[in-house]
Amino acid sequence: MLTIEIPGRPALELEHVVFDFNGTLACDGILYEGVKEHLVALAAKVQLHVVTGDTFGKAAEQLAGLPCKLTVLPSSGQSEAKLAYVEALGKERTATIGNGFNDRLMLESACLSIAVLQDEGLASASLMAADIVVRRIVDAIELFLNPLRLVATLRQ
Repeated sequence: MLTIEIPGRPALELEHVVFDFNGTLACDGILYEGVKEHLVALAAKVQLHVVTGDTFGKAAEQLAGLPCKLTVLPSSGQSEAKLAYVEALGKERTATIGNGFNDRLMLESACLSIAVLQDEGLASASLMAADIVVRRIVDAIELFLNPLRLVATLRQ
């Protein structure tokens, strides 16, 4: 578990981080540079989950051997399925990271949400649902590895 004390807010007690795959961890189905190493480091602190429609069909191959649970969703109802996944884990102890329109509900529901603006872009609905926006996925993961960055960004 990762506990983060943020002045003016309830403490975050994170057990899970849920990631989207395409546009978030990967571009065109291929993991961004540095993601593997960052996921391994983060997995020492929290449980990692990847929930995806797997547009390019490469998620299992790209995530093989990494310490995360992969869930591939059917093509319809992905927004609701991602939300249900986060709620089943416990939204009060789950952080989410995504970029697509189908990530907006999970971003909105989690106790901490991060949107990434990379090659695929960032859906405006997901931008509005996020607590934090970063340029790259490794920047998002580093927020958890260096939690004072979260404190600096989110303190009241």
